[in-house]
Amino acid sequence: EVQLVESGGGLVQAGGSLRLSCAASGFILDDYAITWFRQAPGKEREGVSCISSSDGSTYYADSVKGRFTISRDNAKNTVYLQMNSLKPEDTAVYYCAARDVCLLLNLVQDYWGQGTQVTVSS
Repeated sequence: EVQLVESGGGLVQAGGSLRLSCAASGFILDDYAITWFRQAPGKEREGVSCISSSDGSTYYADSVKGRFTISRDNAKNTVYLQMNSLKPEDTAVYYCAARDVCLLLNLVQDYWGQGTQVTVSS
């Protein structure tokens, strides 16, 4: 069964850090571009960061550039999102998704995880 499972969410104070994990089963994560999306209450889902399958290029939304870092551990078939200097506006459900190329603005993905809640208190 093909599955993406996110973990690592939680409650953190502003300025703190969290590391999200996206673990794949049933397929090789390195064969896909992996994007982290987030959705805050009442807002549309938005792309946050992506790591490509071809050369490991990384892409970030302007709102998280310099604070978030995406990385891949092929041995663990897992992609991470290190989130530093968190702000209350980062509060959202975070999802990872897989498709052929990095397209931060495109919600059409081959696979989606179930999401993990990140709450940043002020």
